[in-house]
Amino acid sequence: MNPAGRLDVAVVGAGRVGPVLGAALRDAGHRVTGIAARTRTAVERVEALLPGVPWVEPARAFAADLVVLAVPDDVLGPLAADLAPHARAGQLVVHTCGLHGTAVLEPLTAAGAMPAALHPAMTFTGTSLDLGRLHGAVVAVTVPPLLVPIADALVREWGATPVPVAEEDRPVYHAALAHGANHLVTLVAQALDAAREAVADAAPDVLRPLLTAALEGALASGSAALTGPVARGDAGTVAAHLRVLRERAGAGTAATYAQLAGVAADRARSAGRLDPAAADAVRDAVSGFEQDSRAARARQGEEQQDRG
Repeated sequence: MNPAGRLDVAVVGAGRVGPVLGAALRDAGHRVTGIAARTRTAVERVEALLPGVPWVEPARAFAADLVVLAVPDDVLGPLAADLAPHARAGQLVVHTCGLHGTAVLEPLTAAGAMPAALHPAMTFTGTSLDLGRLHGAVVAVTVPPLLVPIADALVREWGATPVPVAEEDRPVYHAALAHGANHLVTLVAQALDAAREAVADAAPDVLRPLLTAALEGALASGSAALTGPVARGDAGTVAAHLRVLRERAGAGTAATYAQLAGVAADRARSAGRLDPAAADAVRDAVSGFEQDSRAARARQGEEQQDRG
């Protein structure tokens, strides 16, 4: 029998998140009794993080006191419906998806399970390194009011900080994280490709201090941290950048620059950082580039038709 307050835990999902959270719960004194997944391609990951923990069928995972559903957002709803017949009254079922709150677990709660949505706002590698990174991370918590103390205790056992997010706010919360983190990766990768055209392998070293300062400034001050040609209203510079990016870095990078320059001009104008005439000039430079791009695509289409 487990000591008071310790739970038998089962993890459903052997991706980068589930085994790490199972290991964090084990380190907190809980007993991980099994891990379930559709395929067992992650044997090495699971063995490294949860040595000796047996593989079980998803239905058997519901013999545990606490079931962690660490599966993709789009899989969670159908999985909850499939596993509902195996849920037990008083059992705690936690999912780790950012998009969903607890409503997605309704088939399980109808059977008496207690639902919790706990989403760590961090990137997982699926290795033991994540256990250290959990310490100090923020976890979005969505639970019924009676379960707030239990959810907070679990999160703090991971070494993380719980932050409440209302059920109806989960989609915008998750969209904000995806927009900031995932699109930041795309933006930086495009900047690296363009910088390599000029400074080759030194591109990361050139960009790192600038990007780090920009990120810290944006987190502290929002649009007030904006610098560069858009913030100064240098429409000619913006136009020159768009031309050279299209020629040297590709149409995709130039299109991203154009889109973000237009948005940046609008935000700078709204914040009083850029007078309307200067903002309009930047917008005109972006519009001119976009018109040229559409015309070029039309010409390419006509040429392809002629060749066909």
